[in-house]
This record gives sequence, structure tokens and C-alpha cells, in this order.
Amino acid sequence: MTDREKVELEVEEGTCEFMHVHEDIIGQVEKVMPQEQELVDLSEFFKVFGDSTRIKILYVLSQSEMCVCDIATLLQMGQSAISHQLRILKQMRLVKFRRDGKTVFYSLSDDHIQTILAQGMEHINE
Repeated sequence: MTDREKVELEVEEGTCEFMHVHEDIIGQVEKVMPQEQELVDLSEFFKVFGDSTRIKILYVLSQSEMCVCDIATLLQMGQSAISHQLRILKQMRLVKFRRDGKTVFYSLSDDHIQTILAQGMEHINE
């Protein structure tokens, strides 16, 4: 018996010895498992959705392109607070911007963000 087979894992129902592990299933999953850095990046991506102000901003931008003043007025928040959150959303490539004279308009970066919001809403409303 190999060292791996001798190791025991504590699981909710009791102890699982590696000699009872389904190696074929583990092998299949290992082949498609993302690299560690990809999983860290994905975790950071989802952390952005953990703030209700950022979710509100993403939601309003899913409805219309807006400037900071419009977002701040709609959400009844200060422009500096909105700008701070928009900076985070830009860094994570969730929003993009365009200039029109002195005004900067923000919108969602792509349809994926709209899909994530819609699927999240669908999930919580089930």
C-alpha cells in the first residue's frame, strides 16, 4: 500500500481511506482543474461582487451608460465613494469608460457581467 493509500481523510460521515478513493474520477478532475493562479484570480474576481455598493453600480450600468454624477444621484451617495468603487471595477475589468468632452461615461465591460448579475438574481429568487 502506498503512502497515499495509507493517508486517511476525515469526512462528515466518518473516515475515508485512500484505498476506497475513486482514482479514475480524481484523474479526470485533475486533468481539467485550473492552475492555482487562475483559481486565485477567479477568487479575486468574485470578491468584487461581495460589496453591495459595487453590485448596485454594476446593476445601474447594466441598464444604462452613466457618469459619476448620475450614479451618485441615483444611489444617493457621494461622488468620491462612487469614484472609488468605479476604480476597483475598472481594475477588475468589469466596467469601461469613454470621454465626451469633460464628462466620463461608464458602462459594463461586456455581456458577461450582465449574465453574472442576471444569473445571481435568478439564483437568489429561486
